[in-house]
Amino acid sequence: MDAQRYSIAGQVYDALDPRLQEVLARVREGVDRPRCLCVPDGVEMYVARHRQYVVKRMPGTGGQHHPQCPSYEPDAQQSGLGELMGEAIIETLAGSVELRVDFPWVRVLGRGVAPGEPHDPGEINVPRRRMSLRALTHFLFERAGFNRWLPAMAGKRNQGVICKHLLEAAAEMIVKGQPLAQRLHVPEPFSEASKAAAAQRRRDKLAILQPRDGQSPLAVVLGEFKTCEATAFGRRLWIKHMPDAPLLIADKTWERARRTYAAYFEVQDADAAYRPRLVLTALIRAKREHVYEVDALSLMLTTEHWIPVEGAHEIELIHALVEQQRRFIKPLRYDAKSTAGFPNALLTDTGAEPVALHVVSAFAEAKERAAKMQVIARISPPLWTWWTDQPMPTLPACAVC
Repeated sequence: MDAQRYSIAGQVYDALDPRLQEVLARVREGVDRPRCLCVPDGVEMYVARHRQYVVKRMPGTGGQHHPQCPSYEPDAQQSGLGELMGEAIIETLAGSVELRVDFPWVRVLGRGVAPGEPHDPGEINVPRRRMSLRALTHFLFERAGFNRWLPAMAGKRNQGVICKHLLEAAAEMIVKGQPLAQRLHVPEPFSEASKAAAAQRRRDKLAILQPRDGQSPLAVVLGEFKTCEATAFGRRLWIKHMPDAPLLIADKTWERARRTYAAYFEVQDADAAYRPRLVLTALIRAKREHVYEVDALSLMLTTEHWIPVEGAHEIELIHALVEQQRRFIKPLRYDAKSTAGFPNALLTDTGAEPVALHVVSAFAEAKERAAKMQVIARISPPLWTWWTDQPMPTLPACAVC
């Protein structure tokens, strides 16, 4: 069920039907919504416009689709997404998503705390949940489909695909009243022949960082971390496919990052058959003309196929699923304090219901391990659990292999 079929105005169209664009243009503003035919009664969809017309899932209907349908989405409570929906992530029918983040779009230069006498506020504000840079990265990857896997995706996730789909996902997101795509730079695939043109496009995109009216605007750069080197005045962060524009970072900031993400750096040096990636999301400002400095950063570990993971134990599971040509979804952490309550993967090729896969790492902290085991004890069959100090159990049977 890799290709979707839609019922539109009484006719059935395959997602690859050459007539589909013309049909979607006609019905976009009308009352005849497309219905995805992945289940007997169909599921209502809507039409959006990017480079072309696309059929999109209606908010809150992901669980109504068949697990093998590209529009299927598991219950948000099975990942860190559930904590953010409705507060930090507000989805509308218009095809846009408002994101409330815990970082700014500008820094005010030379501004201190204004003195004043304590006074009674005119109102009491209810604290609202905000999403971090890490949660933003996870949301981008989930909306771009990079936490999903089908056997047909093998060999097709390169820098060009990553750049295209992340920017398309960002085009639907509004942050502090502005489209995220205007503030997000994802490096284009590097080519010696086109490097000058690509560099100019990057400079044009990041021209938004020019200071004005005493404010220093910020933007987000997202790419695969390459290395960090010391200089006489701090450090340079290098991102793959961006070899001509390092990001400057203070020594103390980088030292904190190394301590915070020590486990991720250690996994990169692991004696294993896999080679994970380290994805950097940096909030940057312009220190001078075309000189970019890191204001804040987050790092995310992924498999070689760009599927986000939390550690080596998950990489081994994902590696096995890919090798066995399985279809699955990887629930993401977002800003959750613990991942113990979430499946480590959801198999979507086992029939009408996905099967949760749980991993109990022998190296997990005692509290995390105990929490995971409590969750497993409450799950009704079918249950698949792998204790990493034992051989990996046989995976549930595939219904479509």
